[in-house]
Amino acid sequence: MKLDVQRDEGVVIVRLDGKLTIGEGDVKLRDKVVQLLESGEKRLVLDLKGVRTIDSSGLGELIRCKTTAEREDAVIKLLHVEDKVEEILEMTRLIGVFDNYNDQVDAVASFRS
Repeated sequence: MKLDVQRDEGVVIVRLDGKLTIGEGDVKLRDKVVQLLESGEKRLVLDLKGVRTIDSSGLGELIRCKTTAEREDAVIKLLHVEDKVEEILEMTRLIGVFDNYNDQVDAVASFRS
């Protein structure tokens, strides 16, 4: 799993590329989100366009990141949830837990309202 961080109008975009699975990306994602929260970031978007595979550990990590962020008065939203990942989120009834966007401009703008 590769993680790339960029900023867009004060919103941190974390681009994930690879497998969000146990031992592949779950710990990397957790560490990155915790690092960002500890540095004071409050508005995060996880760009899942590059996520090719996700398992139960990856799903659990998404929920853990959201919960951790909420405890820090921060918000995590999802961007570019591709079909395979979206199907899994729908099957597990987790799709409604996250604000989900298909366009980065819309995701960033959502923090202004």
